[in-house]
Amino acid sequence: MLNYLIKVEYEGTNFVGWQSQKNGKSIQDEIEKVFKKILKTKIRITGAGRTDKGVHAFSQYASFKVKKKIENKKVFLESANYFLKNKLISILDVRKKSNNFHARHSAKLRTYEYLIANRQANLSINKNRAWHVKKKMNLNLLKKGAKLLEGTHNFSTFRAASCSAKSPIKKMNNIKIGKLNDIIKIRFSSQSFLQNQVRSMVGCLKYLATNKWSINDFKLAFKSKKRSKCAPPAPACGLYLYNIKY
Repeated sequence: MLNYLIKVEYEGTNFVGWQSQKNGKSIQDEIEKVFKKILKTKIRITGAGRTDKGVHAFSQYASFKVKKKIENKKVFLESANYFLKNKLISILDVRKKSNNFHARHSAKLRTYEYLIANRQANLSINKNRAWHVKKKMNLNLLKKGAKLLEGTHNFSTFRAASCSAKSPIKKMNNIKIGKLNDIIKIRFSSQSFLQNQVRSMVGCLKYLATNKWSINDFKLAFKSKKRSKCAPPAPACGLYLYNIKY
C-alpha cells in the first residue's frame, strides 16, 4: 500500500464539519467520493484535525492509503478540484509519505486563526467568515489575556463536555494578535487542542477586551478549571485551521 498526504482548503459554512457524520454533509465525505471516482477504489482519509460545523481551513491535512500509485500529480489535482469546485473545497497538494506517517499523530504543531470584525456596520464580504463584534475591543487587554494563556496549563475551563482528550493539560506555544483596519486576527499554536478550546478562549478574551470582565475575572475563570465559569464560546464562523507542521 502507498501512503499519501493531501493539503486541503475549504469554506466550512455548509458542512457539518470535517469528519464523516450521519446528520449531514462533511468535508471528508465529499473528498472520499471524488477520490473513489478518480482512483476507482474506496478511499478512507484521516484528517489531522476534526474541525466543527461552520469552521474553515486554509491548510487542513489528511492522509490515505491506496494500492495504485498516483502517476501524475498535476492530473490528479486537476481532476479532484474539477469535481470539488462547486463545494468550496480545494486540494492544494498531494505527496507520497512513508507508510508509518499519520496525518493526525505525526503532527508536531497546529495553528488556528480566529477572525473578529470589530465594527458597527453589518458584514458583507466577511459574512460567515468572521465574528462580528460591534462593541469596541481593547487590543491591549486582548494581548494581556492572551499572554496568560501561553505556556503549559490545565485548560479545563475551555474544554467541551464531550471532549475525548485524555488530559486537559496542554502547552500553548504562543498566541499572536494583530489588527488591520477593523479585522482582528488571533493565532493560537500548540501541538494539540481540546475540543472547543480555541472558541472558548476567544469567547473569554472578548469578555475581557470589551470590559465585561476585569483581568482578575479572566484569571479566576481560567484558574477555576470549571467549564461553568467560561464565557459563551465564539461562533464557529470566525475559526480557521491555519496550518499544521510535521
